[in-house]
Amino acid sequence: MKQKRIGIIMHGVTGRMGANQHLARSIAEIRRQGGVELRDGTRLMPDPVLVGRDAGKLERLARAHGVERWTTDLDAALQNASDSVFFDAATTPLRPTLLKRAIAAGKHVYCEKPVATSLAEAMSLYRAAKKARVRHGVVQDKLWLPGLQKLKALREQGFFGRILSVRGEFGYWVFEGDPHSSQPAAQRPSWNYRSKDGGGIILDMLCHWRYVLDNLFGKVRAVSCRGATHIPWRWDENGRRYRADADDAAYATFELAGGVIAHFNSSWCVRVRRDDLLTLQVDGTKGSAVAGLRDCRIQSYGDTPKPVWNPDVPQPIDFFAGWQETPQGSYDNAFKLQWEAFLRHVAGEGGFRWSLLEGARGVQLAELGLQSWKQRRWLKVPELKA
Repeated sequence: MKQKRIGIIMHGVTGRMGANQHLARSIAEIRRQGGVELRDGTRLMPDPVLVGRDAGKLERLARAHGVERWTTDLDAALQNASDSVFFDAATTPLRPTLLKRAIAAGKHVYCEKPVATSLAEAMSLYRAAKKARVRHGVVQDKLWLPGLQKLKALREQGFFGRILSVRGEFGYWVFEGDPHSSQPAAQRPSWNYRSKDGGGIILDMLCHWRYVLDNLFGKVRAVSCRGATHIPWRWDENGRRYRADADDAAYATFELAGGVIAHFNSSWCVRVRRDDLLTLQVDGTKGSAVAGLRDCRIQSYGDTPKPVWNPDVPQPIDFFAGWQETPQGSYDNAFKLQWEAFLRHVAGEGGFRWSLLEGARGVQLAELGLQSWKQRRWLKVPELKA
């Protein structure tokens, strides 16, 4: 079996998402499976170098995942011509500068979202990559989740008929992190709740909802959004109390092409009583579906119950019983699947439409969401031109 090396500079992988999804469950797993198979049978084998500020963390991560290279010297990593790909999963405000340095060094770039904190920065990144003629991509992992893959299949099969609406519920309770109380430790990093550090659920989640809606249900044409900072004080990783000035909840409605209405509640201040941390309900003229991260249940027109409003008697219908679970199937990790597609793209096999321009579209919607909140009005979403 012929094998071809591809060097990847992985920056920001000491954080939760970078370490778990991108290193452990994507690149390390791809290495364990013998690389990514190309059309001629060659196996494209990732050879990562882990880059960050904390030498101890980098060494421990490298040892845990069988990675031979790590460094705290980003400049030296970018100067190594044998590493052709740069990946970033650090904090959002740093990303535009880091990516532009990588692009200037001739690297293909792949990164987490949001790609920037403003549309102007995001478009500047896209234009820089386009001018340098490097390949580029943005993580849009939810498109590969089993639950959303099942929704896509149902839509392609015509199960819904004409889609009427999409309702998304996302979130869970993130603890404040008070070390002086008996509550559990905070399960998200403190920068998420500071505006100056690129925090806020609108910037974070509306980028996700943009690519989910655009790809599965119709192009987003307009947005109305209301944000909130429900929990004003939290504690950071060092036990210091700080003011949380970034939004920790967002209530957004979207108008999509074709007349579809979508509404998404996103919150880090909600207790879960639903099937999963994210659920999407899609209602159409012929049927409905409710999908979580992995599972999907459907109810056809013929199986739809006929309730009658009567609050004076116990509800006679079990509304959960009338739904049928779709087949489980076999699905790989969503992050890994997109990594494989991007690596094939870098190797010259196949396009990759989840580019920095798509990343900019996510930032555009988040920026408009924040503006809508401030101005308390609907805003149109202009088309971004390549």
